[in-house]
Amino acid sequence: MQVNVSRVSPVVVELQIQLPEETVKAEINRAYSALAKRSHIKGFRPGKAPRAVLEKLFAPQVANDVTNTLVQNSLTQALASENVTPINQPNVQPESLPRVGTSFSYKARFEVQPELGEVKYEGFEVERPSVEVEDKLVDDEIENLRARNAQLKAPEPARPAQSGDVATIDFKLVVDGEEIKDGGGTGVQIELGTGQALPEIDAVLLGKEIGAVADAKTTFPAEHPRTDFRGKEGTFSITLTDLKEKVLPELDDEFAKDLGANFTTLVELRVDIFEKLKKAMKDRADQAVAEQIVLKLNEANPCEVPPSLVEAQARMMEQELSQQARRMGQRFTQEQARILATQVRADAERKVRAGLVMASIARAQDFKVTEEDLENGIKELAEESGKNVAKVRAEYREKQKRDVLIGMVLEDKILTFLESKATVKDLPAGEWPKLLARTPEGKSDDAAAEKPAGEAAEATPPGDAEAAT
Repeated sequence: MQVNVSRVSPVVVELQIQLPEETVKAEINRAYSALAKRSHIKGFRPGKAPRAVLEKLFAPQVANDVTNTLVQNSLTQALASENVTPINQPNVQPESLPRVGTSFSYKARFEVQPELGEVKYEGFEVERPSVEVEDKLVDDEIENLRARNAQLKAPEPARPAQSGDVATIDFKLVVDGEEIKDGGGTGVQIELGTGQALPEIDAVLLGKEIGAVADAKTTFPAEHPRTDFRGKEGTFSITLTDLKEKVLPELDDEFAKDLGANFTTLVELRVDIFEKLKKAMKDRADQAVAEQIVLKLNEANPCEVPPSLVEAQARMMEQELSQQARRMGQRFTQEQARILATQVRADAERKVRAGLVMASIARAQDFKVTEEDLENGIKELAEESGKNVAKVRAEYREKQKRDVLIGMVLEDKILTFLESKATVKDLPAGEWPKLLARTPEGKSDDAAAEKPAGEAAEATPPGDAEAAT
Protein backbone atom coordinates (compact mmCIF):
# COMPACT_ATOMS: atom_id res chain seq x y z
CA MET A 1 0.00 0.00 0.00
CA GLN A 2 1.28 3.43 -0.95
CA VAL A 3 0.17 6.51 1.00
CA ASN A 4 0.82 10.14 0.10
CA VAL A 5 -0.18 12.86 2.57
CA SER A 6 -0.96 16.45 1.65
CA ARG A 7 -2.30 19.33 3.74
CA VAL A 8 -5.05 21.15 1.91
CA SER A 9 -5.18 23.70 4.73
CA PRO A 10 -3.97 23.85 8.35
CA VAL A 11 -7.05 21.86 9.36
CA VAL A 12 -7.73 19.71 6.27
CA VAL A 13 -5.62 16.70 5.25
CA GLU A 14 -5.93 14.54 2.14
CA LEU A 15 -4.54 11.03 1.80
CA GLN A 16 -3.86 9.51 -1.62
CA ILE A 17 -3.94 5.73 -1.09
CA GLN A 18 -3.06 3.12 -3.69
CA LEU A 19 -3.57 -0.63 -3.16
CA PRO A 20 -1.62 -3.18 -5.28
CA GLU A 21 -3.38 -5.28 -7.90
CA GLU A 22 -2.76 -8.47 -5.88
CA THR A 23 -4.84 -7.07 -2.99
CA VAL A 24 -7.58 -5.95 -5.35
CA LYS A 25 -7.67 -9.29 -7.14
CA ALA A 26 -7.84 -11.26 -3.89
CA GLU A 27 -10.72 -9.17 -2.58
CA ILE A 28 -12.69 -9.43 -5.85
CA ASN A 29 -12.22 -13.21 -5.91
CA ARG A 30 -13.32 -13.46 -2.29
CA ALA A 31 -16.44 -11.38 -3.03
CA TYR A 32 -17.50 -13.55 -6.00
CA SER A 33 -16.79 -16.74 -4.05
CA ALA A 34 -19.03 -15.57 -1.21
CA LEU A 35 -21.67 -14.43 -3.69
CA ALA A 36 -21.71 -17.77 -5.48
CA LYS A 37 -22.42 -19.63 -2.23
CA ARG A 38 -25.45 -17.57 -1.29
CA SER A 39 -26.91 -16.82 -4.74
CA HIS A 40 -29.69 -18.82 -6.35
CA ILE A 41 -29.32 -18.55 -10.12
CA LYS A 42 -31.97 -20.18 -12.28
CA GLY A 43 -30.53 -23.20 -14.11
CA PHE A 44 -27.61 -23.72 -11.69
CA ARG A 45 -27.25 -25.55 -8.42
CA PRO A 46 -26.37 -23.36 -5.39
CA GLY A 47 -22.71 -22.41 -5.51
CA LYS A 48 -22.22 -23.77 -9.05
CA ALA A 49 -23.04 -20.69 -11.17
CA PRO A 50 -20.08 -19.78 -13.42
CA ARG A 51 -18.11 -16.66 -12.58
CA ALA A 52 -19.05 -15.10 -15.94
CA VAL A 53 -22.75 -15.41 -15.11
CA LEU A 54 -22.22 -13.83 -11.70
CA GLU A 55 -20.23 -10.97 -13.22
CA LYS A 56 -22.97 -10.29 -15.74
CA LEU A 57 -25.64 -10.19 -13.05
CA PHE A 58 -23.84 -8.66 -10.08
CA ALA A 59 -20.79 -6.72 -11.32
CA PRO A 60 -21.96 -3.26 -10.08
CA GLN A 61 -22.94 -4.63 -6.67
CA VAL A 62 -19.64 -6.50 -6.28
CA ALA A 63 -17.63 -3.44 -7.35
CA ASN A 64 -19.40 -1.34 -4.74
CA ASP A 65 -18.94 -3.95 -1.99
CA VAL A 66 -15.27 -4.46 -2.85
CA THR A 67 -14.68 -0.71 -2.88
CA ASN A 68 -16.16 -0.37 0.62
CA THR A 69 -14.15 -3.32 1.92
CA LEU A 70 -10.87 -2.11 0.45
CA VAL A 71 -11.38 1.37 1.88
CA GLN A 72 -12.38 0.09 5.32
CA ASN A 73 -9.45 -2.30 5.52
CA SER A 74 -6.84 0.18 4.31
CA LEU A 75 -7.90 3.58 5.62
CA THR A 76 -7.48 2.74 9.31
CA GLN A 77 -4.06 1.27 8.57
CA ALA A 78 -3.04 4.33 6.54
CA LEU A 79 -4.14 6.75 9.26
CA ALA A 80 -2.15 4.82 11.86
CA SER A 81 0.97 4.62 9.69
CA GLU A 82 0.90 8.37 8.99
CA ASN A 83 -0.04 9.22 12.61
CA VAL A 84 -2.98 11.44 11.71
CA THR A 85 -6.32 11.51 13.51
CA PRO A 86 -9.48 12.71 11.71
CA ILE A 87 -12.00 14.67 13.75
CA ASN A 88 -14.80 14.09 11.27
CA GLN A 89 -15.88 11.33 8.91
CA PRO A 90 -13.41 11.19 6.00
CA ASN A 91 -14.81 12.00 2.57
CA VAL A 92 -13.68 9.13 0.32
CA GLN A 93 -13.48 9.48 -3.46
CA PRO A 94 -12.39 6.37 -5.44
CA GLU A 95 -10.53 7.24 -8.63
CA SER A 96 -11.97 4.20 -10.41
CA LEU A 97 -13.83 0.97 -9.65
CA PRO A 98 -11.69 -1.99 -8.55
CA ARG A 99 -10.91 -4.45 -11.41
CA VAL A 100 -8.81 -7.60 -11.65
CA GLY A 101 -5.37 -6.83 -13.06
CA THR A 102 -5.23 -3.20 -11.89
CA SER A 103 -4.40 -1.39 -8.69
CA PHE A 104 -7.04 0.58 -6.82
CA SER A 105 -6.62 4.23 -5.74
CA TYR A 106 -8.74 6.60 -3.75
CA LYS A 107 -8.52 9.91 -1.91
CA ALA A 108 -9.66 10.46 1.66
CA ARG A 109 -10.12 14.05 2.81
CA PHE A 110 -10.85 14.94 6.42
CA GLU A 111 -10.38 17.57 9.10
CA VAL A 112 -7.67 17.50 11.77
CA GLN A 113 -6.74 19.67 14.70
CA PRO A 114 -4.42 22.54 13.80
CA GLU A 115 -0.76 22.43 14.79
CA LEU A 116 -0.63 25.18 17.38
CA GLY A 117 3.04 25.37 18.22
CA GLU A 118 3.83 27.46 21.29
CA VAL A 119 0.65 28.59 23.02
CA LYS A 120 0.50 32.06 24.57
CA TYR A 121 -1.53 32.35 27.74
CA GLU A 122 0.34 34.50 30.27
CA GLY A 123 -0.08 38.17 31.08
CA PHE A 124 -3.74 38.57 30.11
CA GLU A 125 -5.56 41.51 31.69
CA VAL A 126 -9.12 40.71 32.72
CA GLU A 127 -11.81 42.36 34.83
CA ARG A 128 -13.77 40.67 37.60
CA PRO A 129 -17.20 42.08 38.52
CA SER A 130 -17.83 42.77 42.18
CA VAL A 131 -19.52 40.03 44.23
CA GLU A 132 -20.50 42.44 46.97
CA VAL A 133 -24.15 41.96 47.94
CA GLU A 134 -25.53 45.31 48.99
CA ASP A 135 -28.50 45.59 51.33
CA LYS A 136 -30.55 47.10 48.52
CA LEU A 137 -30.23 43.89 46.49
CA VAL A 138 -31.63 41.88 49.40
CA ASP A 139 -34.38 44.44 49.91
CA ASP A 140 -35.31 44.33 46.21
CA GLU A 141 -35.52 40.54 46.25
CA ILE A 142 -37.75 40.61 49.31
CA GLU A 143 -40.00 43.13 47.58
CA ASN A 144 -40.16 40.79 44.56
CA LEU A 145 -41.23 38.00 46.90
CA ARG A 146 -43.91 40.23 48.40
CA ALA A 147 -45.16 41.15 44.92
CA ARG A 148 -45.33 37.47 43.88
CA ASN A 149 -47.29 36.65 47.02
CA ALA A 150 -49.61 39.64 46.82
CA GLN A 151 -53.36 39.24 46.98
CA LEU A 152 -55.65 40.78 44.37
CA LYS A 153 -58.51 42.79 45.80
CA ALA A 154 -60.96 45.30 44.42
CA PRO A 155 -59.93 48.83 45.39
CA GLU A 156 -61.99 50.28 48.23
CA PRO A 157 -63.43 52.71 47.57
CA ALA A 158 -63.68 52.10 43.85
CA ARG A 159 -61.28 54.23 41.78
CA PRO A 160 -59.88 54.51 38.23
CA ALA A 161 -57.08 52.19 37.03
CA GLN A 162 -53.52 53.10 37.94
CA SER A 163 -50.07 51.67 37.35
CA GLY A 164 -49.57 48.39 39.17
CA ASP A 165 -53.23 47.35 39.00
CA VAL A 166 -54.28 44.08 37.38
CA ALA A 167 -56.87 44.85 34.73
CA THR A 168 -59.19 42.28 33.14
CA ILE A 169 -60.14 43.19 29.58
CA ASP A 170 -62.07 42.01 26.54
CA PHE A 171 -60.72 43.27 23.24
CA LYS A 172 -60.92 43.03 19.46
CA LEU A 173 -58.28 43.84 16.84
CA VAL A 174 -59.12 45.64 13.61
CA VAL A 175 -56.56 46.01 10.79
CA ASP A 176 -57.37 47.87 7.56
CA GLY A 177 -61.01 48.10 8.62
CA GLU A 178 -61.38 44.32 9.05
CA GLU A 179 -61.69 42.52 12.38
CA ILE A 180 -59.00 39.86 12.89
CA LYS A 181 -60.86 36.76 14.05
CA ASP A 182 -57.93 35.32 16.00
CA GLY A 183 -56.75 38.73 17.20
CA GLY A 184 -59.12 39.23 20.13
CA GLY A 185 -59.47 37.94 23.65
CA THR A 186 -61.91 37.67 26.53
CA GLY A 187 -61.09 37.86 30.24
CA VAL A 188 -57.44 38.64 29.62
CA GLN A 189 -55.49 39.90 32.65
CA ILE A 190 -52.63 42.37 32.34
CA GLU A 191 -50.64 44.23 34.97
CA LEU A 192 -50.61 47.87 34.02
CA GLY A 193 -47.34 49.76 33.80
CA THR A 194 -45.12 46.67 33.72
CA GLY A 195 -44.63 46.23 29.98
CA GLN A 196 -46.94 43.22 29.71
CA ALA A 197 -49.01 45.08 27.12
CA LEU A 198 -48.22 47.52 24.35
CA PRO A 199 -47.61 51.06 25.66
CA GLU A 200 -50.65 52.22 23.67
CA ILE A 201 -52.87 49.76 25.57
CA ASP A 202 -51.48 50.83 28.93
CA ALA A 203 -52.00 54.47 28.04
CA VAL A 204 -55.71 54.15 27.23
CA LEU A 205 -56.48 52.02 30.30
CA LEU A 206 -54.78 54.19 32.93
CA GLY A 207 -57.38 56.43 34.54
CA LYS A 208 -60.33 54.37 33.27
CA GLU A 209 -63.03 52.82 35.46
CA ILE A 210 -64.65 49.38 35.18
CA GLY A 211 -66.96 49.27 32.16
CA ALA A 212 -65.00 51.86 30.22
CA VAL A 213 -64.46 51.29 26.49
CA ALA A 214 -61.38 52.64 24.72
CA ASP A 215 -59.46 52.25 21.46
CA ALA A 216 -55.68 51.83 21.31
CA LYS A 217 -54.04 52.47 17.95
CA THR A 218 -50.64 51.07 17.02
CA THR A 219 -48.53 50.70 13.87
CA PHE A 220 -47.08 47.24 13.29
CA PRO A 221 -43.34 47.12 12.52
CA ALA A 222 -42.06 46.41 9.02
CA GLU A 223 -40.54 43.11 10.19
CA HIS A 224 -43.67 41.85 11.97
CA PRO A 225 -44.03 38.01 11.84
CA ARG A 226 -47.39 38.36 10.06
CA THR A 227 -46.63 39.71 6.62
CA ASP A 228 -50.20 41.02 6.22
CA PHE A 229 -49.71 43.31 9.26
CA ARG A 230 -46.36 44.84 8.33
CA GLY A 231 -46.38 48.62 8.35
CA LYS A 232 -50.15 48.74 8.86
CA GLU A 233 -52.16 50.47 11.57
CA GLY A 234 -54.14 48.31 13.97
CA THR A 235 -56.82 49.29 16.45
CA PHE A 236 -57.47 47.39 19.68
CA SER A 237 -61.03 48.00 20.86
CA ILE A 238 -60.86 47.37 24.61
CA THR A 239 -63.46 47.01 27.38
CA LEU A 240 -62.23 47.15 30.99
CA THR A 241 -64.31 44.46 32.71
CA ASP A 242 -62.61 44.24 36.10
CA LEU A 243 -59.91 45.91 38.15
CA LYS A 244 -57.87 44.61 41.08
CA GLU A 245 -55.08 46.15 43.12
CA LYS A 246 -52.19 44.23 44.61
CA VAL A 247 -52.19 44.03 48.38
CA LEU A 248 -48.69 43.14 49.58
CA PRO A 249 -48.24 40.92 52.66
CA GLU A 250 -46.84 42.52 55.80
CA LEU A 251 -43.07 42.31 56.05
CA ASP A 252 -42.76 40.31 59.28
CA ASP A 253 -41.87 36.86 60.61
CA GLU A 254 -45.24 35.48 59.48
CA PHE A 255 -44.39 36.40 55.90
CA ALA A 256 -41.11 34.44 56.17
CA LYS A 257 -42.95 31.42 57.63
CA ASP A 258 -45.53 31.47 54.81
CA LEU A 259 -42.72 31.13 52.25
CA GLY A 260 -41.80 27.73 53.69
CA ALA A 261 -38.22 26.44 53.41
CA ASN A 262 -38.20 26.17 57.22
CA PHE A 263 -37.94 29.93 57.75
CA THR A 264 -39.13 31.02 61.17
CA THR A 265 -38.02 34.65 61.15
CA LEU A 266 -37.53 37.46 58.66
CA VAL A 267 -33.83 37.50 59.57
CA GLU A 268 -33.46 33.88 58.44
CA LEU A 269 -35.11 34.76 55.13
CA ARG A 270 -32.74 37.70 54.60
CA VAL A 271 -29.71 35.51 55.35
CA ASP A 272 -30.91 32.88 52.86
CA ILE A 273 -31.46 35.51 50.16
CA PHE A 274 -28.04 37.03 50.89
CA GLU A 275 -26.26 33.66 50.49
CA LYS A 276 -28.07 32.84 47.26
CA LEU A 277 -27.32 36.25 45.79
CA LYS A 278 -23.68 35.90 46.84
CA LYS A 279 -23.38 32.57 45.04
CA ALA A 280 -25.20 33.84 41.96
CA MET A 281 -22.93 36.89 41.74
CA LYS A 282 -19.80 34.77 42.20
CA ASP A 283 -20.96 32.42 39.43
CA ARG A 284 -21.59 35.40 37.15
CA ALA A 285 -18.21 36.89 37.99
CA ASP A 286 -16.46 33.59 37.28
CA GLN A 287 -18.31 33.32 33.98
CA ALA A 288 -17.35 36.88 33.06
CA VAL A 289 -13.67 36.17 33.73
CA ALA A 290 -13.87 32.90 31.76
CA GLU A 291 -15.40 34.66 28.75
CA GLN A 292 -12.66 37.27 28.79
CA ILE A 293 -9.99 34.55 28.96
CA VAL A 294 -11.59 32.84 25.96
CA LEU A 295 -11.42 36.10 24.01
CA LYS A 296 -7.82 36.72 25.05
CA LEU A 297 -6.78 33.17 24.10
CA ASN A 298 -8.27 33.71 20.65
CA GLU A 299 -6.47 37.01 20.20
CA ALA A 300 -3.12 35.61 21.36
CA ASN A 301 -3.32 32.34 19.41
CA PRO A 302 -4.83 32.97 15.95
CA CYS A 303 -5.29 29.77 14.00
CA GLU A 304 -7.75 28.09 11.67
CA VAL A 305 -10.30 25.83 13.31
CA PRO A 306 -12.02 22.74 11.87
CA PRO A 307 -15.33 23.79 10.25
CA SER A 308 -17.14 20.67 11.46
CA LEU A 309 -16.38 21.51 15.10
CA VAL A 310 -17.58 25.08 14.60
CA GLU A 311 -20.77 23.83 12.95
CA ALA A 312 -21.48 21.40 15.81
CA GLN A 313 -20.82 24.09 18.44
CA ALA A 314 -23.04 26.61 16.61
CA ARG A 315 -25.91 24.10 16.38
CA MET A 316 -25.69 23.41 20.10
CA MET A 317 -25.65 27.13 20.94
CA GLU A 318 -28.59 27.81 18.61
CA GLN A 319 -30.63 25.05 20.25
CA GLU A 320 -29.89 26.46 23.71
CA LEU A 321 -30.87 29.97 22.62
CA SER A 322 -34.04 28.69 20.96
CA GLN A 323 -35.09 26.79 24.08
CA GLN A 324 -34.34 29.78 26.29
CA ALA A 325 -36.27 32.13 24.02
CA ARG A 326 -39.32 29.82 24.08
CA ARG A 327 -39.20 29.63 27.88
CA MET A 328 -39.04 33.41 28.17
CA GLY A 329 -41.61 34.10 25.43
CA GLN A 330 -38.99 36.05 23.51
CA ARG A 331 -39.34 37.04 19.89
CA PHE A 332 -36.71 38.50 17.56
CA THR A 333 -37.27 40.47 14.42
CA GLN A 334 -35.83 39.03 11.23
CA GLU A 335 -32.94 41.50 11.35
CA GLN A 336 -32.23 40.70 15.00
CA ALA A 337 -32.32 36.98 14.21
CA ARG A 338 -29.86 37.48 11.34
CA ILE A 339 -27.45 39.45 13.53
CA LEU A 340 -27.81 36.93 16.34
CA ALA A 341 -27.02 34.03 13.98
CA THR A 342 -23.86 35.83 12.85
CA GLN A 343 -22.84 36.39 16.46
CA VAL A 344 -23.51 32.73 17.33
CA ARG A 345 -21.28 31.61 14.46
CA ALA A 346 -18.48 33.94 15.61
CA ASP A 347 -18.87 32.88 19.23
CA ALA A 348 -18.84 29.20 18.22
CA GLU A 349 -15.56 29.70 16.35
CA ARG A 350 -14.04 31.43 19.36
CA LYS A 351 -15.18 28.67 21.71
CA VAL A 352 -13.76 25.95 19.47
CA ARG A 353 -10.43 27.74 19.07
CA ALA A 354 -10.19 28.35 22.82
CA GLY A 355 -11.05 24.69 23.45
CA LEU A 356 -8.21 23.53 21.20
CA VAL A 357 -5.79 25.95 22.84
CA MET A 358 -6.88 24.90 26.33
CA ALA A 359 -6.47 21.24 25.43
CA SER A 360 -2.90 22.00 24.35
CA ILE A 361 -2.28 23.76 27.68
CA ALA A 362 -3.73 20.81 29.59
CA ARG A 363 -1.34 18.43 27.83
CA ALA A 364 1.65 20.70 28.41
CA GLN A 365 0.82 21.14 32.10
CA ASP A 366 -0.14 17.46 32.49
CA PHE A 367 -3.49 18.25 34.11
CA LYS A 368 -5.30 15.20 35.48
CA VAL A 369 -8.87 14.69 36.65
CA THR A 370 -8.92 12.58 39.79
CA GLU A 371 -11.78 10.68 41.39
CA GLU A 372 -11.78 13.32 44.12
CA ASP A 373 -12.25 16.02 41.47
CA LEU A 374 -15.20 14.12 40.00
CA GLU A 375 -16.78 13.62 43.41
CA ASN A 376 -16.53 17.35 44.12
CA GLY A 377 -18.08 18.04 40.72
CA ILE A 378 -20.97 15.68 41.50
CA LYS A 379 -21.58 17.45 44.82
CA GLU A 380 -21.69 20.82 43.05
CA LEU A 381 -24.15 19.51 40.48
CA ALA A 382 -26.33 18.07 43.23
CA GLU A 383 -26.34 21.41 45.06
CA GLU A 384 -27.23 23.35 41.91
CA SER A 385 -30.00 20.96 40.86
CA GLY A 386 -31.36 20.28 44.34
CA LYS A 387 -31.01 16.53 43.78
CA ASN A 388 -29.67 13.95 46.19
CA VAL A 389 -25.90 13.45 45.83
CA ALA A 390 -26.30 9.67 45.53
CA LYS A 391 -28.81 10.12 42.70
CA VAL A 392 -26.52 12.46 40.78
CA ARG A 393 -23.60 10.09 41.35
CA ALA A 394 -25.65 7.22 39.88
CA GLU A 395 -26.61 9.34 36.84
CA TYR A 396 -22.97 10.13 36.07
CA ARG A 397 -21.83 6.53 36.11
CA GLU A 398 -23.06 6.30 32.52
CA LYS A 399 -20.02 6.74 30.25
CA GLN A 400 -21.29 9.62 28.13
CA LYS A 401 -22.32 11.68 31.14
CA ARG A 402 -19.11 10.79 32.96
CA ASP A 403 -17.10 12.03 29.98
CA VAL A 404 -19.05 15.29 30.04
CA LEU A 405 -18.32 15.70 33.74
CA ILE A 406 -14.61 15.00 33.18
CA GLY A 407 -14.59 17.70 30.49
CA MET A 408 -16.29 20.21 32.79
CA VAL A 409 -13.89 19.54 35.66
CA LEU A 410 -10.86 19.72 33.37
CA GLU A 411 -12.06 23.01 31.87
CA ASP A 412 -12.48 24.48 35.36
CA LYS A 413 -8.93 23.44 36.22
CA ILE A 414 -7.52 25.03 33.10
CA LEU A 415 -9.49 28.27 33.61
CA THR A 416 -8.32 28.47 37.22
CA PHE A 417 -4.74 28.01 36.02
CA LEU A 418 -5.12 30.68 33.32
CA GLU A 419 -6.68 33.12 35.77
CA SER A 420 -3.67 32.60 38.07
CA LYS A 421 -1.44 33.70 35.16
CA ALA A 422 -3.56 36.77 34.39
CA THR A 423 -3.73 40.24 35.90
CA VAL A 424 -7.20 40.56 37.38
CA LYS A 425 -8.74 43.97 38.02
CA ASP A 426 -11.63 44.03 40.50
CA LEU A 427 -14.42 46.28 39.29
CA PRO A 428 -16.53 48.48 41.59
CA ALA A 429 -20.02 47.28 42.47
CA GLY A 430 -22.42 47.73 39.56
CA GLU A 431 -19.78 47.78 36.81
CA TRP A 432 -19.46 45.06 34.20
CA PRO A 433 -16.70 44.20 31.71
CA LYS A 434 -17.44 46.36 28.66
CA LEU A 435 -16.37 43.81 26.06
CA LEU A 436 -19.00 41.37 27.34
CA ALA A 437 -21.90 43.79 27.11
CA ARG A 438 -23.50 42.79 23.80
CA THR A 439 -27.15 42.98 22.87
CA PRO A 440 -28.77 41.10 19.93
CA GLU A 441 -28.18 44.27 17.91
CA GLY A 442 -24.45 44.04 18.64
CA LYS A 443 -24.36 47.28 20.64
CA SER A 444 -22.79 47.78 24.05
CA ASP A 445 -25.39 47.62 26.81
CA ASP A 446 -24.37 46.92 30.40
CA ALA A 447 -27.90 46.24 31.53
CA ALA A 448 -28.57 43.78 28.74
CA ALA A 449 -25.28 42.02 29.40
CA GLU A 450 -26.30 41.28 32.99
CA LYS A 451 -29.63 39.75 31.98
CA PRO A 452 -30.23 36.22 30.76
CA ALA A 453 -31.44 36.09 27.17
CA GLY A 454 -35.13 36.77 27.11
CA GLU A 455 -35.39 39.40 29.84
CA ALA A 456 -34.95 42.11 27.23
CA ALA A 457 -37.69 40.64 25.03
CA GLU A 458 -40.32 42.87 23.57
CA ALA A 459 -43.45 42.99 25.68
CA THR A 460 -46.29 40.88 24.31
CA PRO A 461 -49.74 42.39 24.74
CA PRO A 462 -52.84 40.24 25.24
CA GLY A 463 -54.50 38.30 22.48
CA ASP A 464 -52.88 37.27 19.24
CA ALA A 465 -49.16 37.05 20.08
CA GLU A 466 -48.01 37.58 16.50
CA ALA A 467 -50.29 40.55 15.97
CA ALA A 468 -49.36 42.18 19.23
CA THR A 469 -45.57 41.73 19.18
